[in-house]
Amino acid sequence: MSDRRGLTSVSTKVFYGLGSIAFGVKDNGFQTILLLFYNQVMHVPAFLAGGAVMIALLCDAFIDPVVGQFSDNLRTRWGRRHPLMYASALPVAISYLLLWNPPHWSPMALFFYLVVVAIVVRTFITFYEIPSSALAPELSENYDQRTSFLSYRVFFGWYGGLFMLELAYLVFLTPDAHHPVGQLNEAGYGRYGVTAAIVMFFAILISAAGTHRFIPYFRAPQYARKSIFQYAREMYASLSNKSFLILMLAAIPFNLATGLLFALGIYLNTYFWDLSNKQIFVLTLATFIAVFLAFLIAVPFSRRWGKRDSAIVMFALGLVISVIPLGLRLLGLFFANGSPLLLPTLFAFQAFTGALMIGSSIIMLSMLADVVEDDELKTGRRSEGLFFAGGSFLQKTVSGAGLFLSGIVLSVVHFPDHAMPGHIDPTILRNLALVFLPCLVVLYGSAIAVISLYPIKRKDHEENVRRLAAEAALIEAPIGTEEAVTPAPTPAAPD
Repeated sequence: MSDRRGLTSVSTKVFYGLGSIAFGVKDNGFQTILLLFYNQVMHVPAFLAGGAVMIALLCDAFIDPVVGQFSDNLRTRWGRRHPLMYASALPVAISYLLLWNPPHWSPMALFFYLVVVAIVVRTFITFYEIPSSALAPELSENYDQRTSFLSYRVFFGWYGGLFMLELAYLVFLTPDAHHPVGQLNEAGYGRYGVTAAIVMFFAILISAAGTHRFIPYFRAPQYARKSIFQYAREMYASLSNKSFLILMLAAIPFNLATGLLFALGIYLNTYFWDLSNKQIFVLTLATFIAVFLAFLIAVPFSRRWGKRDSAIVMFALGLVISVIPLGLRLLGLFFANGSPLLLPTLFAFQAFTGALMIGSSIIMLSMLADVVEDDELKTGRRSEGLFFAGGSFLQKTVSGAGLFLSGIVLSVVHFPDHAMPGHIDPTILRNLALVFLPCLVVLYGSAIAVISLYPIKRKDHEENVRRLAAEAALIEAPIGTEEAVTPAPTPAAPD
């Protein structure tokens, strides 16, 4: 049997984080180039393409709580999580491959194809992502270690998605004789889909195998025959937790804004800033720097100021910095398109904004992990899968709405189909920025306000862990012994 101390080793954190490459590749593809591909390349109208993705995400989102509850109550010789993780690898790869290699059908037929295939992709990735992410509260109860674990997960998720996007711009979405704009090269999307599917398949299997040896140390649910109504009542009781509801309420505007930002980001880079595919490739490198900086600062910020206050400060600063370039351009005070200073300046703004926003999201995930013990004291159940599924539910539902909103925005400003960079009415581009900026500020600002209500601080979490350890000792120790009354608290795991 493996050494329990290995639970919080760097290698464990790496294996735990590696699996999120699959989620990152899928999420990045959906949020950045999927709408452009089906709209401008496959010629599906923007409102239909955006609507298809929203429908798919809404349908898939309702599966998340079911998968989370099922995972929390699964009893196998491989534990609660790993059977689902292993089983998801091949279906995820095949369905993602099909997404980027659609048939040449009519726009309406492609709309239905996109709905169906997107639902399948999101459903199968759920059977990996929910059980895998739910391992974090079991791998460590320590307040700061959890932030560290989730830093690795966010790090690999972002880097996996960004690597595939950079590969797409540098290798696959390149200009040729028939496609002077690389982002409009249909064949490149097919090659991207093949490569991404292979990466996702191996990321899932390696992560599951790397954490497999710790299965004996994970919690096993008590065996009980329950009706579907009993499971539903348990789900309702856990999902009614005050701290959880606050995080979910904050996630609504946060994910709506994020969906809007990612979907319209490639439109802004391609048409508003008039960047070539190589320049967009360079600009995307800023996010690599941002993710690395976020990975470095999340734990120190959380340790110094606590999770809630750190998340608020980083979030607010990131929002302020993010709106400056577009705001200055609307005022006529920013570098003109084609200026040699434009790309380096956008690069710097994106790096700093990304570091703060991503760092804040890491800490919010760690805040979600701390809800597990808070709820266990109230319900007597461990519901890691259900809570992470709830977060995934809102992320998918609301970011899907963000994608749909993006399609609406493009329709409202009369953004043309088959548009060529440099040949669009400047009024349309200005209106796009004028609609985009206020939406971003209002949505992200609302998320910051709600996060301020989150009640669990370091001392609260440590008290929850101590009380649960005391209750466990009372159950396990012989009646009448001193240990059953005053158990020693478990020492915090070292960083």
